[in-house]
Amino acid sequence: METTLIRKQIEGYKERGLRLFSTSSFQTHSVVLLHILSQIDRTIPIYFINTGFHFPETVVYRDQITQLLGLNLVDLHSSTSKHMQKDASGRLLFTSDPDFCCHLNKVQPLDNVLAEHDVWINGVRADQSDVRKRMKVEQPAPHGTFRFHPMLDWNSRMIEQYLKEHKLPRHPLEAQGYFSIGCEPCTRKFDPEMLEREGRWYGLKKTECGLHTELVSK
Repeated sequence: METTLIRKQIEGYKERGLRLFSTSSFQTHSVVLLHILSQIDRTIPIYFINTGFHFPETVVYRDQITQLLGLNLVDLHSSTSKHMQKDASGRLLFTSDPDFCCHLNKVQPLDNVLAEHDVWINGVRADQSDVRKRMKVEQPAPHGTFRFHPMLDWNSRMIEQYLKEHKLPRHPLEAQGYFSIGCEPCTRKFDPEMLEREGRWYGLKKTECGLHTELVSK
């Protein structure tokens, strides 16, 4: 979807009185949508799901981009404290049940946000995974809301072109060999033989945190 069409769609939502929000993981590829939104309406809240397990570099980059683009950033935390996020052996859940860890730290907090809005502007791309390949530009979500995926037909080449054209800064960990960057315990450096998201939950039969599988109406 071209940026002019994205603007037209979002302005159409606003004219209908719909309550909009977006989310961002603040990776390099995330900055494209953030830049587009900043050119349309900087009052749209941008939720950063702060799991407490992010690389320090991600938090620094988040603050840099927020200031650069003048974003309306909202830090979102789980209501379940870390000392409650342990299994029967006392291990933090990311070591024994990463799906439940993601549910507590990402899905549940954002589900509450979704219930207070009408449209979730989300930067998923079809070329990132099989799950995302099956998505549509507009898709129903829980609580009678829907998801808007304006970047769905973009690819990595288009992302790179946009970053260069607008001289947008990159996540500092890319220079150290990281590409798809999530929580520190569940992220490893990129290998040339990997697909884009295979640095996440490496060695596990897990490719999504739940935001794009649980927070979608079936």
